[in-house]
Amino acid sequence: MAYSSWRGSVGVIKPTMRPGSLEEFIRMMPDGIGIIPLFIGFQRGTADEFKQAMQAYETRVAELAAFEVDLIHPEGAPPFMVQGFKGEQRIVKSWERKYKTPIVTAGMTQVEALKALKSKKVLGVTYFTGPINNTFAKYFEQAGFEVLAMEGIPVAFEDVGRLASQEVYAHIRRAYLKHQDADVIYMLGSGWRTLDIIDLLEQDLGVPVVHPVPARVWSIQKRLHVNERIAGYGRLLEEMV
Repeated sequence: MAYSSWRGSVGVIKPTMRPGSLEEFIRMMPDGIGIIPLFIGFQRGTADEFKQAMQAYETRVAELAAFEVDLIHPEGAPPFMVQGFKGEQRIVKSWERKYKTPIVTAGMTQVEALKALKSKKVLGVTYFTGPINNTFAKYFEQAGFEVLAMEGIPVAFEDVGRLASQEVYAHIRRAYLKHQDADVIYMLGSGWRTLDIIDLLEQDLGVPVVHPVPARVWSIQKRLHVNERIAGYGRLLEEMV
């Protein structure tokens, strides 16, 4: 069965049932782009859970391909980043061959956004702590960037959406003051509700911010040959670089 929309259709695979980022994404997408969401349902947010998720993702990729969408976007950067940069590419290419549909992961949209902004030295911030942040850093290093730090904020996986955006702003500001040679700030994860601080961070710290939701909207527009600028969520979307 084919589902279409006049500017294109995209099937997204959400990693959790957490509300927030799906609504933000749909509100930000230009009119005429259809969205079909499916879900994985992560509960713990651990490296082991992420590593074991590829079969679940492929099942949903197959389902979306059967709908004949123009693009499939498996969300959730960590499940693919734990595969490594080249490992992720191998998985995506194999799925594209098998299901005859273009695919772009969250990590891929973010790497592309960083390159579009001509970034070289990346300061990453996440809502994870411990060794998994080293895995995220390694992914971007393999993609060709210098990662100055991947600073985690301690919060339970299920409580990320409850973090106040002002609290996240303060965390990022502290991290940046330790790494002022960064030429971009990268925010890993769609779980936090922080769209309202992107412009403020760029204004106050003087560097662009790559947030997963605007990066997703930007990348999907590019792939669907849409070029609609959106103000209020950082340079990436405002300039459609």
